[in-house]
Parts: sequence; structure tokens; C-alpha cells
Amino acid sequence: MRIVPPAGPARVLAVAQLTDSIGLGGYLVCSALYFTRIVGLSPTQVGFGLTLGWAVAFVVAVPLGHLADRRGPRGVAIVLALCTAAALLLFLAVRSFVPFVLAACVYSCAISGLNAARQALLAGLVTAADRTKVRAALAAAINGGIAIGAGLGGLALQVDTATAYLTVFAVDAVSLLVSALVLLRLPVVAPTPAGARGEPRLAVLRDRPYALVALLNMVLQLHIPMITLAIPLWIVERTSAPGWTVSALLVLNTVSIVLCQVTVANRVTGLTSAVRHIRYAGVTLLAACAVFATSGFGAPAWLAVGILLVAATFQAGAEMLQASGAWEISFGLAPEGRHGQYQGFFGSGFTVARMLGPLLVTTLVLGWGTAGWLLLGAVFVVAGFAMGPAVRWAARTRQSVDEATLALV
Repeated sequence: MRIVPPAGPARVLAVAQLTDSIGLGGYLVCSALYFTRIVGLSPTQVGFGLTLGWAVAFVVAVPLGHLADRRGPRGVAIVLALCTAAALLLFLAVRSFVPFVLAACVYSCAISGLNAARQALLAGLVTAADRTKVRAALAAAINGGIAIGAGLGGLALQVDTATAYLTVFAVDAVSLLVSALVLLRLPVVAPTPAGARGEPRLAVLRDRPYALVALLNMVLQLHIPMITLAIPLWIVERTSAPGWTVSALLVLNTVSIVLCQVTVANRVTGLTSAVRHIRYAGVTLLAACAVFATSGFGAPAWLAVGILLVAATFQAGAEMLQASGAWEISFGLAPEGRHGQYQGFFGSGFTVARMLGPLLVTTLVLGWGTAGWLLLGAVFVVAGFAMGPAVRWAARTRQSVDEATLALV
């Protein structure tokens, strides 16, 4: 599959996600400074409010995904996109701590539910064989949009006025409104009928094998706070590399995913290859951590930059391997008709990584130095190799997984 999906529902989904990710990129770049410099909140208040918001989102992700299953994912996705836009408009009016926390909770819950509904929508519109490939194309669109939005956010940072920051938030809200309109072009996916009496509504909460798979994937997703927080701090505090290296690594990561994610995902054709990709991701992340550690050994600036670029290349490759395998596993082990709640649960691992990952990763890397890097890499390897037995356990409970596939996983 090309980077641009073929005409039809897949392309419409890509346009919708590209649209609102442009606004998201600006929000990610500007939000921290807006809340501290313009609203007047302390960094601690901002951190607490955002963490609490993601904690609440973790709780409601599965119920909102279940709502998408029962009411139809297209309608629920549109409503949640509008709710996310409304939350961003609430941020424009925030001038104190309590309203900020409330707006952060609404925003986090809406965007988590929106992600679950979109995955259910994808599952309902795309054949099982093509879901991972389409999901990869969507990831490329998202990263491309975030890069564009980050550029717009960078202009706002340069201007550094309340009007500039408010404009970025307004653009983000408008992008979500446009995304909701784009989703109207998709066919309606029929809702899932209610289960039999006595059958749990939120079945995923009792699915222990799937929970273990999601937990291992959450551990592997610690590479996200690693690239967005730990590495920038490491570069500034422990290496001789210039500050612009942080931006160079983020650009390398984004461009790599836009150009290569679909190619990597095309190699995933089932649970067997998905598990193999996860193993490769764990080993590659260990290599990235080891190379990152060497950049702090006092190398001159030019050499430190080279080392960091090599390490970031490993990290980007591992990220694409992990994502491709995880998408196939999350869809392949979810019962048809319940993708909303199952994807909501699986995606909550990303929420937990955003909540706890920064503290854990920065403590290991900045507090323990080389030993911390190597320990973090070892954790990635263990999680990667543990995925095989976990998927095999989960596959045994799925009637849709044939014996030949089960034997190979």
C-alpha cells in the first residue's frame, strides 16, 4: 500500500486524521507555555492537571469504546470529535486551576474515546487482512499533520503573545470540527447488538490474556516518553551536543514514520509476523538505549550529534516495528463487533505510558545514567520476547484463530 491510501473509506479516514493532527501538533508545542505564561499556572499545577485528565481518560476509554460498538462508531466518533473541540475552546477561557483541571479531564476523555471509536470504525470499514496496512497509512498521515502543526506552533512560540497561543488553540478546535465533517462522508457501520443475558457488557475487562498482551505493549510504549522527554533532557544535561539536536531527532523520527511506516507494516501478515516484529522492536530498542548511553561519555559535539542520530534511527525503526506488530495483535485478538471496547482498552496503555512513563524513564536515564539506559533496554527486550507466549495464550481462547497460526505464534 502506498503512503496515501486507496480511494474509499481508508482515504477518508486518513484525511480526517491528517486534518485534526495538524491542530494537535500546534497544541503539543504550545500548550505548556500557554498554561504557564499566559494563564499563569505553575508547572506543577499543569503537570497535575494533565496527569489527572489522563487518569480519568484511562477509566472511561473502555466504556466509550463500548458505546461506539453499541451505538455505531461513526456517530460516536463525530460526537467525541466535537467534544474534543469544545474542550479546546474551554481552554481558551481558563484563567484558574480548577477550571483548567476540568477542561483537561474533558479533553483527555474525549480524545481517548475518539481514538477508540476511530479504531472501531476502521475495523468496520476495512477487511481484517488490510487493517494493519491502513492503520500504518493513518499513522503516516497523523505524523505528517503533527509535523505541520508543530511548525505552526513554532511560529506562535516565536511571537510569544497571548493572541498567538489562542490562535493555535482555535486552529486545533477548527481542525477537529473539519475532521468531524469529513467523517460524515464515511458509510455508517452497523452497531453491535446487545449480548445475551448474563454476558458481561465490558467483556474486555475479564479477558486476562488480552490484558497481559496490552500490558506488555504498554511497556514497549515507554519509547514514547523516551524520545519526547528523556532524550531531550539527556542531550541538554549529559552531552556536548548543541540544543538544536533535540529538534533534529524529532524531525528524523517524524519523517521516518511518514516515509517508512507503511513499508514496515506491509510485512505484517498475521499474528506470527506481528509477534516477530515485536521481538525485533525489543532488541532494536535495547540497541538504541545502548547507543544513547555512549553519547554521554564526553564525546566532542560533532561526534555526540552523530551518535545521537544513529541512536534515534534505531529508536524510530523500533517504534515502527512495535506499532506494526501491536496493531495486528490488537485487531487480530479482538472479537468482531467489540473492537470499540477492545481498542479502547488496548489504547489505554498509551494513556498510562503518558501518565507514568515520563517519571519512570527520566528517573532511570537521568538518575542512573548508563546503567539506567541499559536497564531500560533490558526491560524492552523482556517485554518483546514475552509477547509471544502472551499472544499464544490469548489466541487459544479465540475460536477465530486457526490451529496452524496458533502453532507458529
